[in-house]
Amino acid sequence: MVAGESADAPNPMLGIGLKCMSVVVFVGMQTALKAGGEGIPAGQLVFFRSFFALIPVVVYLAWLGDLKTALKTDDLVGHMIRGMVGVCSMVLGFFALTRLPYPEWITISYGAPLLTVVFAAIFLKEAVRIYRWTAAIIGLTGVIIVSLPNLTLLEEGFEGPETIGALAALGSAIIAAIAFIQIRRLVRTEKTATIVIYFSLTCSLLSLLTIFLGWEVPSPEAAALLVTAGLCGGVGQLLLTAAYRYADTSTVAPFEYVSLILAVTIGFFIFDEAVNSTTLAGGAIVVSAGIFIIWREHRLGLERRKARRAAPPNG
Repeated sequence: MVAGESADAPNPMLGIGLKCMSVVVFVGMQTALKAGGEGIPAGQLVFFRSFFALIPVVVYLAWLGDLKTALKTDDLVGHMIRGMVGVCSMVLGFFALTRLPYPEWITISYGAPLLTVVFAAIFLKEAVRIYRWTAAIIGLTGVIIVSLPNLTLLEEGFEGPETIGALAALGSAIIAAIAFIQIRRLVRTEKTATIVIYFSLTCSLLSLLTIFLGWEVPSPEAAALLVTAGLCGGVGQLLLTAAYRYADTSTVAPFEYVSLILAVTIGFFIFDEAVNSTTLAGGAIVVSAGIFIIWREHRLGLERRKARRAAPPNG
């Protein structure tokens, strides 16, 4: 796990690795939510995901010896904004998942990494060159190729609950991209665990308010799955926040597409979802785009080190 210093040296490969690890954990979270969240209100799902995420965060802080200083921050407003943005994205995302077929939901939600590249260039003034633009667009194209044959929205038109679900999913993707940008700003001055603990606290408190809208009593099996989802959410959030400490937002964002490969595998072995040739073709495109970014970052790292060695000493 990455320690919580606020000024770590750029390390794109480490950032990419942490991002991929977070994707694996988040896929586990989504699987648990999908298996145990049927019939559970979105606000209640957000509470489970946020409240139980505090457990791995507290364990992590105790391991570092930073438990007493976990809530010390110089940017309380920034944390509150990140929490509010995050809970809005989760509520919309979970709501959309109950209104849309899974392929449609995943297609729209995968717009978030591409939007993050755009927002990073606009708001953070990060240098996003043609290579990253191309890789992100190609990766999104692969996701569309996988999902297009299953998009009932295109066949049934824009009427009924699917329209509302699609709009909610789009809103969730846009807000998620904004949340990624806020994380990138916070890691400049804040510790990784501090960012995560404030996020989990804010989301827990806000989602708890939805209890007045009516919560369901889950079965023991469903409750266990939802608690597991929360634990995975905490671990995944630590990894994700650390990833943005070591690499530009636009560098790590496209690796969200790795979860597509994991989702296909889990869908086949756990949810008995068949894999067709379109899925294999689109998945190959997504993986190729990710490998290209890794190769490109490796080449840039070699070039930067070569330039530093060739530069004359100061003075």
